[in-house]
Amino acid sequence: MDDFTPEQVARGRALRRAQLPWALGGRIAGLLCTLALGLTPAGAGLVTAAGSVLGGSRTARVLAGAAALVLIGQLLQLPFGAGVRVVRRRYGLVTQGWAGWAVDALRGLGLTLLLGLPVVYGLYALTDRSPHGWWLPAAGFAALLTTTLSFLYPLLIEPVFNRFTPMPEGPLRTALLDLAARDAIRVKEVLVADASRRTTALNAYVSGFGATRRIVAYDTLLSAAEPREVELVVAHELGHVKHRDVLTGTVLGALGAAVAVALMGLLADRSVLLTAAGAADAADPRSLPLLAACAALIGAPAGPPQCAVSRRVETRADRHALELTSDPEQFIAMQRRLAVTNVSDVDPPRLLELLFATHPSATRRIAAARAWRPAPA
Repeated sequence: MDDFTPEQVARGRALRRAQLPWALGGRIAGLLCTLALGLTPAGAGLVTAAGSVLGGSRTARVLAGAAALVLIGQLLQLPFGAGVRVVRRRYGLVTQGWAGWAVDALRGLGLTLLLGLPVVYGLYALTDRSPHGWWLPAAGFAALLTTTLSFLYPLLIEPVFNRFTPMPEGPLRTALLDLAARDAIRVKEVLVADASRRTTALNAYVSGFGATRRIVAYDTLLSAAEPREVELVVAHELGHVKHRDVLTGTVLGALGAAVAVALMGLLADRSVLLTAAGAADAADPRSLPLLAACAALIGAPAGPPQCAVSRRVETRADRHALELTSDPEQFIAMQRRLAVTNVSDVDPPRLLELLFATHPSATRRIAAARAWRPAPA
């Protein structure tokens, strides 16, 4: 770890240790709450009570029950999210005030309800038609919805949380577009996201497909990094496009969503679980917490394998950046800057990396850059 001073290494480790209990605690609390509501009559009682507020019809119980579950989940996560935020603010990574954070939380809640309630309504329309075979059409719908949201995310979701402005004409914009052209990647525009109103962290990404594809750079990155370092960050992101990582991830996500729904259907059809949840069958709105619990049980073990795949994808994107720029020295400089500015743990414990890390550690990325050699001409 000669690339970082002892103070930088200690600072990253201290941040990781300080925020891990909050982050991990939030995950555990969310899972336990979901299981408690889904595998006991408490969830059924919640759905019935929420539905009675809107008249007690089946539709009222479905929509009000789903909204209540979402709201409870969001409220439960607030203290843990606030704890992480306090820690990150102490390390200079948070610039947003509490009022802005609350507004973002409300926006997230509104989006979840806006997108989730129609999905739940459609799901229970299917269970009403076929209490035992609903999962088959629902699996196809889940795959279609995952694909659609992936395409629409940069157009509909991103603007809710950030403002984007075109990068002014100049050498850096030209260099970024030249990178994309050398990579034979069509880019519609280069945008700057106003990330500085929330954080000091540095980042950039490429989002969208085809005619909607754009390079997005955080304003924090543009103000803190050298232009060549910005190019290296974008070259890495172009690697994801070149290797169709977003498209592949969308396809895999759609397949995963379909499989998850099928497994939910198999679990929710078991009489022992329905009895524990206080529901008659999957068509009963009181089964909603049970479906949520089944989804949580299916999703929890998928985390580490997803992280492992993500680390391999990120390693490949790093290699692409080196091949595109042939500039390992600046790549290393970029990794140093990102790690120091973002207060990263540059060499975390291997177990934590295997369980939670979506990117290789900074020391691994730098070592790979030093070992990289251009392909023979």
